[in-house]
Amino acid sequence: MKSTNVMKLVKIALIGALYTALTLAIAPLAYGTVQFRISEALTLLPLFSPIGIWGVTFGCFLSNLLGFLLGTNPIGLIDAVCGTLATLIAALITYRIGQIPFSSLPESKARLTRALLAPIPVVLSNGLIVGLELALVFGGNPGESLPYIWAFQGISVAAGEIVVCYTLGMLLTFALYRADLYKRLFAETRTA
Repeated sequence: MKSTNVMKLVKIALIGALYTALTLAIAPLAYGTVQFRISEALTLLPLFSPIGIWGVTFGCFLSNLLGFLLGTNPIGLIDAVCGTLATLIAALITYRIGQIPFSSLPESKARLTRALLAPIPVVLSNGLIVGLELALVFGGNPGESLPYIWAFQGISVAAGEIVVCYTLGMLLTFALYRADLYKRLFAETRTA
């Protein structure tokens, strides 16, 4: 039992570290009003296991905190809270999508359906929450123009998420599905 828990923590830490490394590798593009994080491809991992939920959430928190400490994240500590919350919400919903049986479909079509649905919570959660965060931080006076600034920032963040999740995220998802690799990676923690 203890070795299983240690293995879960190691996998969470590895996902978090990979997310952080990928984010910091392209730091100028990963933070600010226009965001393009290649690490967001990993936000589809909750589709396969709860370990993915905690791995990407930890990675997002660590990335935002380190970005602030290194001076590359202009939003700072607010992003460590709001950005992480957006990632956690998206990860929880993505996990639930992975649990949908789609019993009327053959397994290959069920996998495709799950894969195509999985990025939607990531795009919406980050677009809404991070978009609002950016609008409040960079929007100046939050008067009548806030909804327009929020819409612009939300669309900007969502567009970056769409590009990454529906390209790199899909490649990762299909690679894990292809040889049932996800079963080996998340064997100790996968639930039925």
